[in-house]
Parts: sequence; structure tokens; C-alpha cells
Amino acid sequence: MTRVVRIHEYGDARVLRIDDVDVPAPAANEVQIKVKAIGINRAEVMFRNHAYLQEAHFPSRLGYEASGVIELVGAAVEGFAIGDVVSVIPSQDITNGGTYGELVNVQSRLVVKHPATLSFEEAAAVWMPYVTAWGALVEQAKLSQGEAVIISAASSSVGIAAFQIAKLVGATVIATTRTGAKRQALFNAGADYVVATDEEDLVARVLEITDGIGARVVFDPVGGPSFEPLTASMARGGILLEYGVLSADPTPFPLLTVLSKSLTLKGYLYTEVVSDDAILERAKTFITDGLVSGALKPLIARTFAFADIQNAHRFLESNEQIGKVVVTL
Repeated sequence: MTRVVRIHEYGDARVLRIDDVDVPAPAANEVQIKVKAIGINRAEVMFRNHAYLQEAHFPSRLGYEASGVIELVGAAVEGFAIGDVVSVIPSQDITNGGTYGELVNVQSRLVVKHPATLSFEEAAAVWMPYVTAWGALVEQAKLSQGEAVIISAASSSVGIAAFQIAKLVGATVIATTRTGAKRQALFNAGADYVVATDEEDLVARVLEITDGIGARVVFDPVGGPSFEPLTASMARGGILLEYGVLSADPTPFPLLTVLSKSLTLKGYLYTEVVSDDAILERAKTFITDGLVSGALKPLIARTFAFADIQNAHRFLESNEQIGKVVVTL
């Protein structure tokens, strides 16, 4: 028997329960990992609240990211051995295995021997944010040196990862946040410019920063009313990648702006990377190389004990964090 976090119904953080369950041996293409740290993601909060793309089948495990040590290796797995220190790339299914637990079975294609310089906490904070940001900025938008990118909801772990990836390819990072409270922290995290959208005119500020050109790339998880000023801040021929629905308000479609600037607006999910073996290998190589060089380094906002999983979710929902929330075992 091993301890895992499950939900037996949808609701607030109180529905997260630690249960004792049997964990089966890994399938032929899986490894079994003794978990040392778990990365907490906004997607898991949305899943718990019944606001995610997938439905739960109660009682449901949940969780995308983890790091730990391999305990067992499936019969068809190559390249991994018992005792290897590894971290987990999120699967396409939030409930498949579920990383909120002491033991988890994971497909070997989604397991990485991360650089030894990373702690378990840092390793658990890598793959969701960096795969998400890399797939959007590098694989799809082809962000390159000298270009400007607007990164909204910038204090999230994905936002911080996007800063680092954009800087690695030589782009200029324009971070947006609602107020100036997190301004210095965002500068410290690597932003070149920070725009507090409740206090400043986003369009005017971006045009000032870019000498009237606008940003070719926008990376946004919010939607809602901010969609119009974001598109108005873009360069002709630019691309906006929308990867979330954090705003509860309707998202207007700025038809005239899209037409006049020949903009591309694309819905984007990290699963576009994870579902394709060739793209996934490119992501692993780019991210691992960046971690080894130090150009990419996860920022941990706060850690919680496994028994305190409810408060870890509450802290993430408070939006107070800069970077990643991690649970340790």
C-alpha cells in the first residue's frame, strides 16, 4: 500500500484526500518511480474544480509532474535502470498514473534523467512549464533574436520559463502583470520590461518599447478583455498563442485588428509537443541543454510537505507566487 492524493468529488482544496492504495507493477513500457517531489500546476486546480478539459472518474488520482528514483523497470523499457534519478514530463492525461503520490508508474518516453545539478524540487518544476513555453515560442512561433514577445500572467511558472527560453534565443521579453506589486520580482526573474496593465496603457507602452513596430509574438493564458489590447500591441504578421482560460469574462474577437495586421491567433496546448515523438525529442534536447548550461533554471516559489497538499493548492490559487509551487515527500 502506498499513499496517494485522490479526489472523490469536485470542489475546493478540501476535496484533496490522501488515501492508501495498491500501486500495480509497471507495464512493459513504464517505469515505477519513488517520488521525491511533485510540481503543482494550475491545470490540476482547474481539474479539481471541474473546469478542465478532462473529466474525473471518481475516485480520481491527479498530477502531471514529479521527480524521484526508479524503483522498477518494465520489461520493454530500454535506457533506464533501478536507482536512476529522473523527472517526469506531463502526459496527455492528468489522471494517467497521477503524480500526486509516493509511487507512480510512467511511460518511459515521458521520463528524463535530468542534470545532476538540479535538486529534486527543481527537477519536479521543469517539464510542464518549459515544454509548454518551448513548444509555443520556439517550435511554433519560431521566436528569434531581436524580436519582442509579450508574456502575460508572467509570474506563473510557465511565464518564468518563457522568459528564460525567450532570452536564450535572443528575444526581448515584455512581461505583463495587473499591478506593479510584482514588478521588481519579474525584473529579477529576467523580464526586460514589465507593464502593469491596470496602471499603464499596454498598447502605448509596447509600441514605445518596440519603436512603433509591436511585438511579433504574444504568449497568453488569460483571454477575456485583455485580448483586444494584446492584439493591438502586435506587429504586422504576428502570432498570438492562447494556452489558457484564466479569465472568466468573454473573450472578444478583434476582427478589424486581425485583418488589418494579418495576425495569426492560435489555440495551443503542451500536448501538441507530448503527442509527437520527434517534437518531444527536440524539446528534451533544448531544455536539457539549457538546464546543463544554466540558461534555464526553475524558480521555486514555495515548497509544502505532502501532508499539506491542500494548502499547496490554496497557495497556488492565491496568485501570490512567483514561479513554481512544489510538494516534497
